[in-house]
Amino acid sequence: MRAFFAASVQRCPELMLIGTAGSVADARAQMSDPDARLDVLLVDLGLPDGSGLDLIRLACQTQPGCECLVISMFGDDENVLNSIEAGALGYIHKDAAPDDISATIVEMKRGASPISPLIARRVLARFSTQVARMPVEAIHPDPEPLSLTPKEHEVLELIARGFSYAEIARLQGVTVHTVQTHIKNLYSKLSVHSRSEAVFEASRMGLLSFDHGGR
Repeated sequence: MRAFFAASVQRCPELMLIGTAGSVADARAQMSDPDARLDVLLVDLGLPDGSGLDLIRLACQTQPGCECLVISMFGDDENVLNSIEAGALGYIHKDAAPDDISATIVEMKRGASPISPLIARRVLARFSTQVARMPVEAIHPDPEPLSLTPKEHEVLELIARGFSYAEIARLQGVTVHTVQTHIKNLYSKLSVHSRSEAVFEASRMGLLSFDHGGR
């Protein structure tokens, strides 16, 4: 698949292939080259040694102007929304990948945000459901304000910034199990079931006062 996409880019006179990588480590090494100047990062999420989300965040931090396009077999809400939060401008499911990915890349550089129709429908349905709940909650607010412990609030800020459970455990000096316990309590208090829902609800309730689009 990687070779197929690379060949498509190489055939396009408007594009130049800088490099390809089959792992997070290989991609990081190429992206850390001081002479590397990336305009586009075409990335999968399920890589052998980690997540493509880390590469999206790295590109946004170190490659000014680089636009990230995800092509992945993962089509669930959490992966899609986490990719967008990390900085991706497009998300294409591999089953719906175009025969000529170069055309999609050129369109993105001209201002488009390519997204597979099925994924777009799911994202819109997800947000429309969340928005539909907001007026009801505004009319019938919780009788008591939400109370988070200091540790829960710290963990909430870190998941909003995109850190993994293992990274949060290392930063907090606790075990992954302890982090999972804090997150379970957060989900219960926020009445949510995923990271993206937790960030959405916390932002809506004013619990996050910073830009959590990246680290």
